[in-house]
Amino acid sequence: MSSSARISACVIAFQEADRIGDCLRSLAFCDEIVVVDSGSTDGTQDIARGLGAVVVDHAWPGFGPQKDLAAQHASHDWILQLDADERVSRTLRHEIETLREGGFAEHAGWDMPRCTNYLGAWIVRGGWYPDRQLRLYDRRRGSWSVGREPHPRVGVEGTVGRLSGDLFHDTYRSFGHHLATIDSYTTIMAQDMAERGKRARTLDLFTHPLARFVRFYVLKRGFLDGWRGAVIAITAAYYAFLKYAKLMVLQEGRATQRPQDAQTGTFEGIDDRTAVGADESAPRSRAAERTR
Repeated sequence: MSSSARISACVIAFQEADRIGDCLRSLAFCDEIVVVDSGSTDGTQDIARGLGAVVVDHAWPGFGPQKDLAAQHASHDWILQLDADERVSRTLRHEIETLREGGFAEHAGWDMPRCTNYLGAWIVRGGWYPDRQLRLYDRRRGSWSVGREPHPRVGVEGTVGRLSGDLFHDTYRSFGHHLATIDSYTTIMAQDMAERGKRARTLDLFTHPLARFVRFYVLKRGFLDGWRGAVIAITAAYYAFLKYAKLMVLQEGRATQRPQDAQTGTFEGIDDRTAVGADESAPRSRAAERTR
């Protein structure tokens, strides 16, 4: 089998000892697994090595740059990029194995639907599904977006194919983890917007949160997901509010950052790496996958 027909799975991680095992086991079909860890102290690296992964310890440069670094350490050109809180479903695995047998000749990359488990339930409405992610790509024709953006995208030169198997996403460990992630990510976003010369108005504190709530809860039918749908829509609105409120604070020069916080993307010392992020109780069949 030529190098172009092999797959390197790449995972970035930080303090993911409780989740990285399931992630890596779902990637056992790949020809290589590379884990780039940014200084975990909870045993994440030992677990990854124990499961046969090549582990690279590298200081945190940001989400996109860290993912590009992982791809650079891979031995093969085709990259399957996951976060430590994600897993490949059986259906998706079979699709990727079939593509590998054919040499991936048709496209420069492939996207896949991502299904998220939120506080114990799979969310299939409210704008969270299918949430397609381009995660399988030829590194010779693709790279991740640069900067501190917490949700980077990989861009490829060429066409992108579509897979139907789900990428499982075991997201926040708790509601508190969700809120901490919002705080961290909105700080990163506000700083990025400020650096790009974006400005916030008082009106933005009302219009953007309202628009987010209506989109997630009404237009995307989040109300059908019960109390979780309501929580998701409200926290989406809160995310928008915090982002613009923090931008206003920054542009008025009243940020409460300590010097070291500016390097980690925090207002009050929350390290953005803690927001990076799989259990086999997930549905076994395609039909079951959709009935969550």
